[in-house]
Amino acid sequence: MADQNTPEVVVVTGASAGIGRAIVQRFAREGAHIGLIARGQAGLDGARRDVEAAGGRALVLPADVADPDQVEAAAQRVEEELGPIDIWVNDAMLSVFAPFMEVTADEFRRVTEVAYLGYVYGTQAALKRMVPRDHGTIVQVGSALAYRGIPLQSAYCGAKHAIEGFTESVRTELFHDGSNVHITMVQMPAVNTPQFGWVKSRLPRQAQPVPPIYQPEVAAEAVYWAAHHRRREVDVGLSSAVTIWGNKFFPGIGDHYLGKTGYKSQQTEEPEEPNRPHNLWEPLDAEQDHGAHGSFDQRARSSSLQLAVNLNRGKLSLAGIGLSIAGALGIAKAKKD
Repeated sequence: MADQNTPEVVVVTGASAGIGRAIVQRFAREGAHIGLIARGQAGLDGARRDVEAAGGRALVLPADVADPDQVEAAAQRVEEELGPIDIWVNDAMLSVFAPFMEVTADEFRRVTEVAYLGYVYGTQAALKRMVPRDHGTIVQVGSALAYRGIPLQSAYCGAKHAIEGFTESVRTELFHDGSNVHITMVQMPAVNTPQFGWVKSRLPRQAQPVPPIYQPEVAAEAVYWAAHHRRREVDVGLSSAVTIWGNKFFPGIGDHYLGKTGYKSQQTEEPEEPNRPHNLWEPLDAEQDHGAHGSFDQRARSSSLQLAVNLNRGKLSLAGIGLSIAGALGIAKAKKD
């Protein structure tokens, strides 16, 4: 963490909208100086205004994370203009909603290049600077789908699984080297972001996050916490925890259950427009800033009891020990009396 009198320098990929935008807003409230990486110019400009309104400093860095040279150049600019990077958050994503047999090779490759290799390139750029200083934190924005694949999102699920394995490998190397650089992963539930109106879709009805749905600020709070604590992984929302642990013990049941329910749960009742614009190749926030929230505000939860318990489990454990001791002393006193 930066000195108390020095603002943290943070980089966020996918910063223009959705979870990335909420992450930017959360760090901005603490006065961070933030490098904003994404493709959409209007969304990046909106994120910059968010940071500046909170009193921080923002550096807009239009880039496609699928290009390692662009990611490296963005990292270099951050260090030159904002200072040494303390925290790097990988969040940029793409997806295609369609049965696997209807996804073209180019589409699958594109999702993989952004949603997986974008994390690889971001992590490389961050470690190149953090390891020599023996300081810094990398946060990978993951998903419960890193453990449990679902139908209609094979490319995205594959990318999230890959990030999990890649992150574990890098973490072990950092341990081997005795490095103080920390890498963590935050596994998200369904979140109300603009992506569901942006992604390439071949579904008959409009795509939606699988309920229960959470607001992006819940996700952002988890990322901010993970960036300042040395937890290897954080699960967000009861649905994520149940999905991850359920898959550990009953993966076959999950296969059959999702085969029956996974198509319907990812679609609304509204028909999809087959020719609507999508963001697979070009951003949809190039001219209009869509912000952090999607179209599911009325259905989205603004808090998570599971997350609150998860982030405070140390304090709760101490409280439980304290209550146990107090109870034991009370019983002993009662017997003595």
